[in-house]
Amino acid sequence: MSDTPVGGLNGLVAALRAQQTALTERWMKLVFGDNEVEHSDQLTYRQLADHLPSIFEEICVVLESRNLRDQEGSIEHNACQHGQWRWQQGYHIDELVRELDLFRQVLLGAIGEYASVGAHLSREDEEHARLMTDEVVSFVTLASIREAVSERDRKIDEYTGMLERANYELTLRQKLIGDLYETRMQITRRVAHDLRNFLNVFSTALQLATRSAAKRETALGLAQRQVADMATLVDEMVEYSKVLGDDSILTVDPFDVVELFDELMQACRVATEAKGLKLVGQLDTTLGAVTSNRLKVKQVALNLLSNAIKYTTSGEIVLSINAAPDDRWRLRVTDTGVGIGADDQERVFEEFERAAGDDIPGAGLGLAIVKELCRTLEGELKFQSSKGQGSVFEVSFPLVLEPKASAKNE
Repeated sequence: MSDTPVGGLNGLVAALRAQQTALTERWMKLVFGDNEVEHSDQLTYRQLADHLPSIFEEICVVLESRNLRDQEGSIEHNACQHGQWRWQQGYHIDELVRELDLFRQVLLGAIGEYASVGAHLSREDEEHARLMTDEVVSFVTLASIREAVSERDRKIDEYTGMLERANYELTLRQKLIGDLYETRMQITRRVAHDLRNFLNVFSTALQLATRSAAKRETALGLAQRQVADMATLVDEMVEYSKVLGDDSILTVDPFDVVELFDELMQACRVATEAKGLKLVGQLDTTLGAVTSNRLKVKQVALNLLSNAIKYTTSGEIVLSINAAPDDRWRLRVTDTGVGIGADDQERVFEEFERAAGDDIPGAGLGLAIVKELCRTLEGELKFQSSKGQGSVFEVSFPLVLEPKASAKNE
């Protein structure tokens, strides 16, 4: 290193700054040739140098001012960035320490070269320069290691969080698989139970028919009722499977509530009259048109009405449609049927759950279908009931349902 007319530490600093590029090249050659810094081979010259110019300049400032404390904040910032980058570039801690130690050796060598030819650098200034350089590089090394370790810990926390989320999702999937398996077993048990009952009644009907000709009409009527009940069971299961398997885009269109009301009343009149029930309709004619999926809304209403008719032996069924607060409209079905006891109300919307005995046909899926459809249509479903006092089922729908993908696709 050539001498400089500036004396003391200022001359040394000026010489170091003048030789910055050469010193950086010297350091990079050492790093690239060092077997202990394996990951340096994967970096470009620019990536390897990254924060070195800033750290180099900080050392020069410290040597000029003879004060490390004033520069600690700036040095620590650059050192932390250096440590973060090296960790992201795949460095191990020992590689980071080694390359900074090589940087220390290059600087101390440059100081020694200047001292050997620079008559204006006293022994005391040389020792001070060495100590300050050593102290700054040690500070940089410590800060870089601390940041690299912090970066590693953040990654560990991130991976741990990902692992915990994956484990949670796996647990949920396992539970879902278990629930699906239990549902399948429920279906099997329920269908087997109902089919056994149907077959028993068929067997009784056949025995009646073979015993005497006079009882053949009775046997035939009994068999026909069983066929109708079996058809009801199959229809409910098919309908529920379609509702659960519907992954199509939910379409919405405006439709006239008055026309829907008339259709529902007409559809239920025969069934109510056949049981000697009174069908009452209450309609808010000012409601006008609403925007939703008309077919699914009708499906909700028919399931509630057929459920009410099924569980009512005397009295009346009331269908009411009217406006509701908060830009919604309300569909309500009231019956004077058997009602639902307090112990059964929590499970009434679950699959294959029925509050009545086995003498009433059905798979216990009607209200489960209603619940699933209401979720799709953003309907708020609630009910009131008591044993022997009938039930009131009410659903409020938005006046305008925004079209969107089926929730199964979200």
